[in-house]
Amino acid sequence: MGRLMRIARHRWIDERQVRRALEPAALARLQALLVASESRHSGEIRVCVEAGLPLGDLWRRATPRQRAVALFGELGVWDTEADNGVLIYLLLAEHAIEIVADRAVARRVPASHWSEVVQGMREAFCGGHFEAGLAGAIAAVDAVLVQHFPLAPGQSNPNELPDRLDLR
Repeated sequence: MGRLMRIARHRWIDERQVRRALEPAALARLQALLVASESRHSGEIRVCVEAGLPLGDLWRRATPRQRAVALFGELGVWDTEADNGVLIYLLLAEHAIEIVADRAVARRVPASHWSEVVQGMREAFCGGHFEAGLAGAIAAVDAVLVQHFPLAPGQSNPNELPDRLDLR
């Protein structure tokens, strides 16, 4: 796709489309899933849904993966004490899905696992089931974090990052 076409596509889609895909009740349910998840492990999960890339990223032809990695840093997911944060990123303008895992998680979980999670999300999204797709992804990340970073009896998650979804 040409640069100008890509810019037009990203400028055409805005935060209203994000809000249409995930109404307030769905956001509340997804946030509740994040809170419940983080009571079972020491990891941190962030979810970011972005309508379109910022103009600077479009101009320099940034990929959705590059944007996800940048947001991984901007949202502080990389800055957890145990290096066990995971970002689930959606870019609506390009129908792109990225999962970025911090070092400790990446050492234990193969990239093929994240590809399977992304495929499940893609199937749900194609059917218009954004909440279900995100809920499935949160559950998949939760399972990995419970397996590799469980809380010891009596221990609680320090909750180093906000549990709300980041909508842009």
